[in-house]
This record gives sequence, C-alpha cells and structure tokens, in this order.
Amino acid sequence: MPGFEPRFLRGTIFYQGGIFPMFRITNLLFAGAIVALGFSTLTTHAQDKDKKTENKPNPAIKAVPRDGGWMKRHEKYLEQTQKNKYDVVFLGDSITDAWPGGGKDAWTTTLKPFNPGGYGIGGDRTQHLLWRITEGKELDGLSPKAAVVMIGTNNAGSDTAEQIAEGIKAVVMALREKQPKTKILLLAVFPRAGAPKEAKVATKDQLNKKIPQINAIISKLDDGKMIFYKDIGPKFLTEDGGLSREVMPDLLHLSKKGYQIWADSIKEDLEKLTK
Repeated sequence: MPGFEPRFLRGTIFYQGGIFPMFRITNLLFAGAIVALGFSTLTTHAQDKDKKTENKPNPAIKAVPRDGGWMKRHEKYLEQTQKNKYDVVFLGDSITDAWPGGGKDAWTTTLKPFNPGGYGIGGDRTQHLLWRITEGKELDGLSPKAAVVMIGTNNAGSDTAEQIAEGIKAVVMALREKQPKTKILLLAVFPRAGAPKEAKVATKDQLNKKIPQINAIISKLDDGKMIFYKDIGPKFLTEDGGLSREVMPDLLHLSKKGYQIWADSIKEDLEKLTK
C-alpha cells in the first residue's frame, strides 16, 4: 500500500506518519469479537424463541372437557337434546348461558317464534365448546335449521388473537361436519372492556384490543352459503365508541337491555336462515 511501510518492534507497528501500539489493536479486535458474539447469541436466542412459539400446540383447538359441575351441565344438555327438536340452537359461554336470566324477556318475545334452544356454559372457551360438539355429542340427534355461535372471549386472557380465531374456526368446522344441513350464524366476539368500577362508561381506548383482531380473522369464514358472519358489536357501544354499563354491567356480560339488542340484531338473519 503506497505510503505504508510497516516495521515491527516488540509490540509496536511503525509506519510512515505514525505508530500503532499492538496492545490497542489487540484490544480492538477482542472487543469486536465480543460484540459479534453477543449479537450472534441474541439472534440465536430470538430464533429459538420464535421456533418454540411456532411449535407450541394451540390450546384453543384441542377439544377438552372441564372438571367439577361442568360435566353435569353437559349431561343436562344431552337430556335436553333428546327431549326437544329445536329449529335454532345458541352455542357459547356464560353470555349465551344467561338467556334464561337477563335475556328471558327477549328470548320469550323476540326469539321464541324461531323455536330456539340454548347451549351455553359459563367459563367455556373454544376448546370446551369444541369438545361438547365432538366428543360430547351434545347436538347429536338434532337437525336445527340454524346455529348461532358466539365463543372466544374467555380465551382472551391466555391465547393470542390468531389462536382464538383458529379455535373458533375449529368449532365452526366441527358443526359443519356434525350438522351438515345447519346454517351457521357466526357472531363476532362481543366487545368487552376494563375500567374503574365507578366509571359508568368504558372509553373506546379501554376496550379490549384483542377482540377486533380475532373478529377480523374469523370474518373470512363467511362463505355466503352455510356460514354467515355478523358483527353486532357496534350496536352495544355508545356513539363515541364506548361501552356503557347499562348494556354490560360488568363490561362483559349483557344486561336485559343488552340481550334485547342481541335479539333484535339477529332477528332478520334468523328469518332468512330458517326459511
């Protein structure tokens, strides 16, 4: 290299115009190696973490039963199925389970003409409803014209939006296989929020952010033939997008007013699906 004629003398490099102490060069090389090793380790750790996440089974799609009194509820539904011939079945968790409670008036007035049957169990996640449909054979023997499905909110605390959406899809596909003649009204997961108890209305920013993500995915299940997706969530919200305790007292479960909104929102859909 022009202008660079190195000569070595006990730890020093001499060249025209200056001197490089060898110990400085050694330190720089050592530091560079440490930094490179650090980046390599971080990258490998991140890749391993991603692989573990990808390879981890999705709990939302594995059909499993629950313990305790849950099995007794399931057995009662088996008896209910044997004794009735419903034209419409409602499948879900505690929100569906409470139709005979807070939703009694809307059920007996708005929905009764459709000859409906409720199959909701409080605390159920997608994997539990999936078990009831498949292994539990809860609907075997029935041939309803339509099934209203709203499930997934209880998965929100532990599963990702993608996992929950897969769980909901598994439920829908199981219904299609077990009840091929039944048209499915798949409802978007209802909005929910977290806010101080003294707040009468949860603001838009306090709504659960995972719910819209789930709904965006499951909306694609609508085929316009046997699966019909509908989002009635906005009907529960205030004009500015908040969630009032008048509709959901605990910002999750529906009030009498909330159930009437639900019933009114799907009435026309049920009329079409049950023709």
